[in-house]
Formats: sequence, C-alpha cells, structure tokens
Amino acid sequence: MGRWTPWPRMSAPDEFEQIARLYRPLTRGAAGAFDLLDDAAVVASRPGMDLVLTKDAVVEGVHFLTGTPPGLIARKLLRVNLSDLAAKAAEPYAYLLAAAWPAAYGWPERQAFAEGLRQDGEAFDLVLLGGDTTSTPGALTLSLTLLGWVPAGRMVRRAGARPGDLLMVSGTIGDGALGLAAARGELADPDGFLADRYDSPQPRLDLREALRAGAHAACDVSDGLVADAGHIARASGVGLVLRLDGLPLSPPAARWLDGQPDRATGLLRLATGGDDYEVVCAAPAPLAGFTVIGEVTAGQGTQVLAGGRTLEPGPGGWRHG
Repeated sequence: MGRWTPWPRMSAPDEFEQIARLYRPLTRGAAGAFDLLDDAAVVASRPGMDLVLTKDAVVEGVHFLTGTPPGLIARKLLRVNLSDLAAKAAEPYAYLLAAAWPAAYGWPERQAFAEGLRQDGEAFDLVLLGGDTTSTPGALTLSLTLLGWVPAGRMVRRAGARPGDLLMVSGTIGDGALGLAAARGELADPDGFLADRYDSPQPRLDLREALRAGAHAACDVSDGLVADAGHIARASGVGLVLRLDGLPLSPPAARWLDGQPDRATGLLRLATGGDDYEVVCAAPAPLAGFTVIGEVTAGQGTQVLAGGRTLEPGPGGWRHG
C-alpha cells in the first residue's frame, strides 16, 4: 500500500462530537462501555477465566513512517497489542484507546483512523470500552490497552522455561525489518510483501491452543528474535543456545539473504531486526506451527550460532529509551 497523501484541511468537531461520531460505533453495543458517555467502563467477570491486560504505544517516526495512511496506523496499533495477547495464549476481548493528535491530522484523517479500528475490531471481534483524545504539538502518539481472557492460571508467561526445553518460533523471521527498509525505499519489494509485513503484522492468535497445551514460556517477537528470546531467558533464570542456520525465512527474506556477502551476519540482522510479531516459546517437545531454532540451557546468557561460528548479537534488537 502506498504512502498517504493528506486530505484538504477541514475543521474537526469538538471532542464529544468526535467520540459520538467516530468511536461510539466501535463499542459494538458492549453494555460495559455505556455508549462512551461515562468516565469509566465495567468488565463483568467470567467464571473460571483470568483477565489479561497489555498496553503498547506507537509514535509517528518511531513505530510507523510519516505518511502512513491513518487507517493502516490504526490497524497496526491494534495488531501489535494483539500480538502480546497471542503470546500469552489469551483470547482478545476489548480495548481502551488514547490518542494525541497533531494539527496535521484533521477530521478526514481521524475518520480514516476510526475506520481502520472498525475494520480490525470486527475482524478480531474487539469492542472499544473507552479512552481519551487530546491534541499535541509533537508527533502523533497513540496508546492502546488491550484486554483478553484466558482460562484461570493458564496464561503463558515469559518465566517458566526450563533447561532441556526446545526454543521455537512461529512463522518467518526478518520480514518486519526488511519491510521497514522496503517502506523507506531502500530495498526492492515489487509485490509489496515486505512492506505489508511491516505495516500490517498478523498477530498469531491461531497458536493459542498450541501454546496452552505445551509451552512453558513465550514472548512475542517485537524487539527482535534474539532480544525477545533473551527476555524469556532472563525471566526464567536460564540460558539459551540460538541456532540461526535453522531460522525460518520467507522467500523474499531468503532471496535477500542470498545476496549478502556473509550469510551468518545476514542471519543475525534478520534475527535482531524486530517488528515480526511472531511468537518465540520454550516447550519440552515440538509444537504445531513452530520451528525449532535452539534449546534452553542451565546458566545464563544467550549463545548465538550461525555458519559454524559464535556471533556477538549486541543488544539483540530494539532497546526502548
């Protein structure tokens, strides 16, 4: 999808009219949202279930490029949060939204943003429970709190990996980082596959049952595979051996890798690039939908191997300020 060209300037309705016109329909009639006429929402308990909460923010120029279509921004905001729930083996339920709008985002842009939320809200069966909108002199900043359900005591945490477990990852790795390069025009992407992987990640909610059935620990791959596997290791008090020669790659990523002067360092770039929104997990036996890429060991630290040698991964991915 191409970059967005702003609409002609139009004055936006006031905050309450925006809520009524843009966001009230996104509640999809949820009783606890009270038509967004209250200062708070109510979530009724579900017997035998735990409520799982996660929160992520995205900032223009950091998590998405300036010029990204507003509807696409909305969908990515939802999906990066859904990816966290996917790694917890949770079923999505509802969300709370906070938006700080720069002057450049007028009424048409906000309408397009709300339409993106509507599309993915229906696709992932989500309802809006509330939130806040405000203005900012800085970059567009969006924050979303997502709620989900999991059977009581069954949320898959980062902690829990055990020596002897297999380390596995879903899907393919490296497409997000290459997609960012493609979106910037730094990499050929004739069919738009890579840019789409960056702009429209696919949260792995389809892996929920596999994770509940066998995973000791899991984390979504947002910062970079090496970094996120390291989060599991630190939370669990274990070490890891990560074998990048077994990294699952999409055809475009494989073609890119074939063009690199050193395959091992190319694999390391893919494994540290981030924005893949797959799931890395530790389990005692292989799980459906996952590729084995290493093992959990006693001790501490992550050993990264590729091409018959040990690589120095640095931070292993994105470090938040």
